[in-house]
Order: sequence, then structure tokens, then C-alpha cells
Amino acid sequence: MTEFKLLDDDEPRPVTVEREGGASPFVIAVDHASNRIPRRLGDLGLSEADRLRHIAWDIGAAAVARGLSEALDVACVLQNYSRLAVDCNRSPNVTSSVPVVSENTPIPGNQDLSSAERLARIREILDPYQDGIADLLDARDAAERPSVLIALHSFTPSFLGEARPWHIGLLYNRDARLAHALMALLAEQHDLVIGDNEPYAVSEETDYTIPVHGEQRGLIHVEIEIRQDLVAEPEGQAAWVARLADLLPRALERVIADYRG
Repeated sequence: MTEFKLLDDDEPRPVTVEREGGASPFVIAVDHASNRIPRRLGDLGLSEADRLRHIAWDIGAAAVARGLSEALDVACVLQNYSRLAVDCNRSPNVTSSVPVVSENTPIPGNQDLSSAERLARIREILDPYQDGIADLLDARDAAERPSVLIALHSFTPSFLGEARPWHIGLLYNRDARLAHALMALLAEQHDLVIGDNEPYAVSEETDYTIPVHGEQRGLIHVEIEIRQDLVAEPEGQAAWVARLADLLPRALERVIADYRG
């Protein structure tokens, strides 16, 4: 099979690691940080408006992650290409890792891909991003530094015409400790509709970062989903940074205290 090259040498690397030596035990991964499309894929047959929509990225997630990184001195790993090129929170073995339809929007540039074209997206974008998370966690482990994994996402206020009432969702699969601790603290603020495994739940079929880097390593972890309209602008981003910077360390303290108890 002829190897297909996707990224040109002058294009951004698929992964950015910021504050690599951050003192906090938290490590934030942003699987859908960017809506950038590799040059060789053109616009994937989509309008500019569609390329700015939630189907292309998690609006506001990177800004919130960077704010938390600064506020708490947290290491942060960000994916630099649109999930329409390849979804870096999907196993490469599932067909949805390169979506042919997102919500109800066909993706013309993803139709009828050859095996070489699909593999190039996995090899040049998904693998380096996931390797970036693994390398950071490995380095922290080698230095005997604890790691608590936060996968940070945002979700659209409506999906297929159905409104989503939650302001924030806390997602998990087998380990709900940090999710439930954070949920309890958020509930004390009385101004939020909180999703318990809403609008999604974590599984091996629909997620990659938490199952592979959180569950398989035995790390305390949570996937956080914030509704996009709440973090689309700087004011909302700053508000959620302040809220989570206060509550995340307190939630972790509760988990540790329960474990010791």
C-alpha cells in the first residue's frame, strides 16, 4: 500500500504541551482544541460556517484549559487539528474516528477514503497527540509525581433539534470518584444544572483519552463537558476558569480523604 503523507513540514505539529513541568497533580487533555484542517484536505467540502460549528471542535475548551493551566500551574495537552480530520477521542479502530457525517451534516471530504488516506490521519494526527499525553504521564510517573487526568470538552446546546439543559456534565465509566466529588461541590452553588454522565457517558467505543490514559493507568480522572454557549466568549471562559480552579482541588481533596478513610 502506498503511504499517503498528510501534513506538510510547515504546518503545526498535531500536539502542543503547555506548562509541561506544572506543579499541580492535574493534567488537562483537550482532544478537540482546534478546528484547523490540514492543508491537503482543503475545506473538506464544508462551508466556513460549518467549519466554525461544534462539529469541527469544542468551542471554548482550549481557552478554559489554558486558563486553568495558568491558574493552577497545570500541564496541558492540546490537539491542534479538527476532529473532522480525525477524532482524537476515538479509537482508530472505530469507523467514527473519521466521521462521514457529524450530527446531521455530511462531510464530503471524508467520503470513500482509501486505507492509505485514513491511516495517514491516524499516523500523523491521532497517534502523535495520544503519544503526547502518554509521554507526559510517563515522565511524571518516572519522576514519582502524581497525575490526575482531566479530559476537557464542550458540548453544543442542542443536538439534532433537542435542547440540552445542562450547564456542565461530569463523565466517567468505571471510576466515578472525582466526578461525584466535583458534582457535589458544583451542586452547592445552586445555580447550575449538572449532568451526571450527561450529555454523554464514557465508554471504550465512544472515548479514547479517559479509557486509555485514565482507566488503564489507574489514575484518578474525570471528563468535563461545559455547554459551549457558556464558554464561547472570554467573559464566560474566565468565569468557568475561576469556578473550576476553586472546585477541582477541593474535589480532589475529598477523593483523597475518602481513600485514606
